[in-house]
Amino acid sequence: MSHKMNFSVLLFSCSVSLQAQKNPVILNATGKEIQPVLAKEILQNASHSLQQRPITVTSYFAERSAGNKHDFFSEGDYWWPDSSNPQGPYIQKDGQTNPNNFVQHRLAMIQFSQLMGNLVSAYLISGDNKYAKASIKHLKAWFIDTATSMNPSLLYAQAIKGKVTGRGVGIIDMIQMMEVAQSVRVLEKAGLIPLQDLSKIKQWFSDYLFWVTNHSYGKDERDSKNNHATCWVMQVLSFAKLTKNDSLIRDCSKRFQQILLPNQLAIDGSFPLELKRTKPYGYSLFNLDAMTMVAHLLKKENPYIFKYQLVNGTSMFNAIQFMAPNVNNKSRWPFSKDVMFWEQWPVAQPFLIFGYHEFKEAAWLETWNKLEHFPDNQEVIRNLPIRNPLIWLTNLD
Repeated sequence: MSHKMNFSVLLFSCSVSLQAQKNPVILNATGKEIQPVLAKEILQNASHSLQQRPITVTSYFAERSAGNKHDFFSEGDYWWPDSSNPQGPYIQKDGQTNPNNFVQHRLAMIQFSQLMGNLVSAYLISGDNKYAKASIKHLKAWFIDTATSMNPSLLYAQAIKGKVTGRGVGIIDMIQMMEVAQSVRVLEKAGLIPLQDLSKIKQWFSDYLFWVTNHSYGKDERDSKNNHATCWVMQVLSFAKLTKNDSLIRDCSKRFQQILLPNQLAIDGSFPLELKRTKPYGYSLFNLDAMTMVAHLLKKENPYIFKYQLVNGTSMFNAIQFMAPNVNNKSRWPFSKDVMFWEQWPVAQPFLIFGYHEFKEAAWLETWNKLEHFPDNQEVIRNLPIRNPLIWLTNLD
């Protein structure tokens, strides 16, 4: 970015900051620091988002779903027709995404997440209530309107034709709702959601939390390995924050320290279970983003969570320290290249900015600054559920 562009963005940011002086939700120091980098694109994105109509799971018919029109449905990404038995069950090709599988519900959820993040970030920057009001119609469509709402479960996610109607691994699709839940927290703090609507939205997330912590699919995913276990904790923690479920927050804190880190983090800061995959680079980024977000969400309850050390002395600092140079200069990556989408990574990975917020390592901020903040590749977007850092860098806690 040129000095001229930095100066113009700074002037732009100053002008919108003046409008936001009465905003009851205040960005923290890191949020204020990165706002000038993001402001112009956020308001451009939000201008487009203002025009969008709600699209929910009921907008797309899934003919292979065993559920009804209100049930989220998706198919396993890496499952393909068997060329030796075209009408038989699908077979797995790890790391190779089948473009013909049903993903419309996931894409609708991602669009919902992007809209909410765009609009609420624009509200934080500008203080203009029009962005908040526009977001509420989408919340009502997904969680309140009985004609268009989604059922609060993922019984039919990551189905495999000829094998299963749904799987526990499909619960990872629900990470796309995290920025929705966080946006609701911001709007609640600002007093911009009617209380009756807020109550129904929170009840939806409470119902989902009950399902994901009690159904066998949820338990299977909770007890899985690698990034799936991380993402179970990350989404449950995010939704528990919204619903003020202190018991689940404590459970997530315990799992992070006693299960996730010991089972996944190596002494050098790498994640060996991700390095075994056919996309070791992308999955290492994804899991580190998720681990960092879990720690960030637990900061109120445990201010020293980022510095929590395993018996071998390894902590989240080591995890970020291991991966950050490989983001700054991907050519130094010492492991195999990903079988797909190698060229699309990295982007402005969330672990860099939240790691900087905690440890003030300037190099991490510099790397984050120079990377793409709003990618348009669908595979990247799917694996980047934390897309709007401003909504996470506020005074909510």
